[in-house]
Order: sequence, then structure tokens, then C-alpha cells
Amino acid sequence: FFFFNDTATTEIYTEQIVGSVRCVQETDIGLSNTHSTYQKTKPEQDDHAGWVFRNESDPPITNVLGNGSFPSEGCIPDTVNNCKTVRELYELSGFPEVKFSVPVLWDKKEKVIVNNESADIMRIFNSAFNDLSTNPALDLYPEALRPQIDNFNNGLFTALNNNLYKCGFAKAQAEYDVAVNIVFEQLDKIEELLDKQRYVAGERFTEADIKLFVVLVRFDEVYHPLFKINRKRIADYPNLINFLREIYQMPGITETVHMNYIKRGYFSNQVELNPSGLIPIGPNVIEDLGKAHDRTRFN
Repeated sequence: FFFFNDTATTEIYTEQIVGSVRCVQETDIGLSNTHSTYQKTKPEQDDHAGWVFRNESDPPITNVLGNGSFPSEGCIPDTVNNCKTVRELYELSGFPEVKFSVPVLWDKKEKVIVNNESADIMRIFNSAFNDLSTNPALDLYPEALRPQIDNFNNGLFTALNNNLYKCGFAKAQAEYDVAVNIVFEQLDKIEELLDKQRYVAGERFTEADIKLFVVLVRFDEVYHPLFKINRKRIADYPNLINFLREIYQMPGITETVHMNYIKRGYFSNQVELNPSGLIPIGPNVIEDLGKAHDRTRFN
């Protein structure tokens, strides 16, 4: 198998964390990271812009409007098929998809896409590669906690995540007002939940914590300025910020967080919101996440 990934987007990033905390090595399942800035994939044929493969030594590229300068730092090319774009992968596989999205779990022998659904791949990494994992005992979707995990995923998390993007792409003030109120209602509820228990599903770390983490770690650096979700920061929530610090400091997670890639992806690709491609210099969330947390109080 081979895993095609991008570290900027929230849904994509969860699988990389699951693989990392379960210690599934890149030598066992190959990895390719796309460039975080979209490019035209077939400019002679249509206007589609999407993920492209680059070598880390390749020169910087601009956004699709020709603005900015975004390095290829962190890129890992497609070493299996030598495709130059994710679109080529889909066309090679014959997969009936027009979005040409990542993540992609790829079968190297059959040259087909096994799965391109983030939630499915996360569960696959959690259970299907135990013989390759050096931490197979870690189960991020334990049967006893599945009702709590599913309830969070389908309730608070979905409402939070969906309305983040509704804020960013609202076309009218009323539409934005509704969405931004829902976002902070969900954050308030999660803040209250984490005041009573260490993790989302109780006293055990699960996939629900990873899904929440990837949203929270982007909030102050990306969603707050770019999507205008600026009533409060995650730093203003005592339980959320301490939860964020604890998860960030866990073995296998710190090294997956590349804030420069994350910001580059959002601020270079959302040309409707940021045509110039300018990337804000702050705040330095990563520095804060290295500070001591108080979540051990639940011990």
C-alpha cells in the first residue's frame, strides 16, 4: 500500500496522526506529501486546480492567480507511479471522481485507489495494519466507547467543522452571523465537556480527540483571521487550550504538526478570500503548545 497525503487540510491530517501514534512506519506503507498550494492540473484542457506532486528541491510556486511564492518544503513526490498530479492518480485508477481529492490509500500491485474517504482511512490505520505497527495495542476506536465517539463525531464535531467553513465562505451577513454563533456555541459546549473529563469520550484517548485536535490547532492561526471567526481564540478557553497542549505533546503527534505547511495551504489556496497569497506572521501557537498543561488533574 501507499498513502498520498497533504498536511494542510484538516480531514487529511487525521490519518497521518493515527499512523504516527500507532507507529506504522513510512518504510512499511509508503508516503507521498503533495504541495500545499493548488496548481492547474491540465491548463490546456480545463480550469481544474488541485494537488500536485513536487520534489522538496523544486523552486517555489505561486497560487493559481500568479501571486505569492510558496516553497516545496516537505513535499514528497509520487515514487510509485511518477504521477505529477493527484488527478493523474484518479485517471490511472479509473476511479469515478471529479474532485481528485486526498487522502488516497493506494494499492501498488493493482494500481487502484483502495479508499479516499478520510474517516474510513483513519479506521483502516487504526485496525488493519497491526502487523506493521510497533504500538498495536493502541485502539483509537474501542468498542466500549464507540457510542460516545460516534455521538461526538456526528454531533458537536460535525456542527463545529461544517460551520467553520460556512463562516469563511458566507455570501451574506445573516449567513455568516448564524454560522459564527454555531461555531462558538459548539466550542462552549466542548469547553464545558472538557472541564468534566480528560478526553472527549471520557478518560481514554481516542480518534475523537484527534479529530478535535486538528481543528483546534488550526483555529487561532487560520480560522480566526482567514474565516473571520474572531469572537474568541482557543487560547481564551482554559480547558481547550490545555487539552490542545496535552495532545500536541503526546509521542508521535508533535512531529506531525507543521504550522508553516498548514498556513501556506489555507492562505495560498483560498484565493477568493486571500487573492494576494499573503500569509500572516503570527500568532505563534506552536510556542504556546509546548507549555505545561493541567490535564493530569483528572488522574
